[in-house]
Amino acid sequence: MNKIIVLLIFLLCFTPGIFSSGLPATEVRAVWLTTNYGLDWPRNRISPDIQKRELISILDNLKKNNFNTVMFQVRARGEVFYNSRIEPMSSLVKQGNGTAKFDPLAVAVEECHKRGLECHAWIVTYPLGSDRQVKSLGMSSVTKKNPSITKKFKGEWFLDPGNPRTDDYLLSIVKEVVANYDVDGIHFDYIRYPDNRGQFPDDGMYRLYGKEKNRADWRRDNITRFVKKTYEEVKKLKPWVQVSSSPLGRYRSLGGTGHGWTAFETVYQDAGKWMKTGIHDAIYPMMYYKEQLFYPYVDDWLNYGNGRIVVPGLGAYQMIELGWSQQDILNQVDYTRSKNTEGQAYFRVENVLSNTKGILQALKTYYKYPAKLPAMVWLSDSVPEKPYGLRAEKMSNGLFQLRWEVHNHDNRVTFNVYRSDTEELSTDKAENILAVGLKQPLMNFVVPDNDKAFYYYVTVSDSFHNESEASTPAFFYHSKTVK
Repeated sequence: MNKIIVLLIFLLCFTPGIFSSGLPATEVRAVWLTTNYGLDWPRNRISPDIQKRELISILDNLKKNNFNTVMFQVRARGEVFYNSRIEPMSSLVKQGNGTAKFDPLAVAVEECHKRGLECHAWIVTYPLGSDRQVKSLGMSSVTKKNPSITKKFKGEWFLDPGNPRTDDYLLSIVKEVVANYDVDGIHFDYIRYPDNRGQFPDDGMYRLYGKEKNRADWRRDNITRFVKKTYEEVKKLKPWVQVSSSPLGRYRSLGGTGHGWTAFETVYQDAGKWMKTGIHDAIYPMMYYKEQLFYPYVDDWLNYGNGRIVVPGLGAYQMIELGWSQQDILNQVDYTRSKNTEGQAYFRVENVLSNTKGILQALKTYYKYPAKLPAMVWLSDSVPEKPYGLRAEKMSNGLFQLRWEVHNHDNRVTFNVYRSDTEELSTDKAENILAVGLKQPLMNFVVPDNDKAFYYYVTVSDSFHNESEASTPAFFYHSKTVK
């Protein structure tokens, strides 16, 4: 890369807040909630009630800090965190003495939606773990039930992307989740070959299915084939369910940088193609690098956005692993906003909520107001009818209540509440947003007892996040004095 360009990037990136502007009203603010090894959850192994409370506490904290999207890990390495007929429940999940099984995904979806958070089912795709992991699952492991679609490589087990029957197996898991749970997304991790420099043991499958392609192209086509099948099947079941993945943070080598560790060249993820050909709704690339290994690659991902959702994944854990500063993360938030990406995602939730190096406190400035989610207009651009009959009232218990009516209310629409000190409302101004993602046509909240008066408005968003026009406002004084 040209030295002048590198210097310019350095100066821009290390000038705090240089990219800061008005806070966005629409922005993905996501976290990966890791269940593998209980890294984020579950920490306790005592009882399902304690595990539920622990999960709810995490979600309460995310809501309090104006996050809006949770990537909840539902499949780790050959085991799951939901009631499945295909793979075994993780041993980390505790069951009580009653007959009803504790279903973590069911709880996560319900509790996320109560708080206006989206819940995306995060699936570890091809890795199955070590010999020890496989042995711990016994005969319920796919390596025992369906050994022909698995391969062992360098002491680890994997599903074989080159075997078309692997697609069928993974699709059965995807369809089980989408059909049985009200998830907002299916999100793939490790949807790639191992970093093996071409040594993965797939000679037999290549002879059968290679069809005169070179090995690298064939491998990329194998993963793309599965992605396409998945996208089509999910959209048949529930068109609004977002299909996404977290590819490696660098799509391809740029200007001689990348050190050979890229999605396209190293692990055969053609994620740019998935976006360009419309078999992905979003990408959350794992951009856990700094400086010249971050900024140009954000720009590159945006080249493949195709009008869809590009959300860089930020390595909050690197503040511990590599000694990054808080400002390293904030510079990346500034840059992603300056480039109009659709938001930010953080790996992982514990590194944010534990306020590592003060990052959560710093993000309170960035996420001062709630944010709506970007509309998936390529799936549907139909705008719902606006709510009507908005009423504002001070209740006997001291709470302030808004109530409204809505046309054709189904259980997947959500509501957004705005407040303005004039009759002129801009739904694109973050400071006007009081709440997003409400599931019921009412809102109770506390207001100060003063002589201020506001105009309140409500909009409705459908499953694709298309937002209606604002309702006719309700004007209300906060004072106890009747006006």
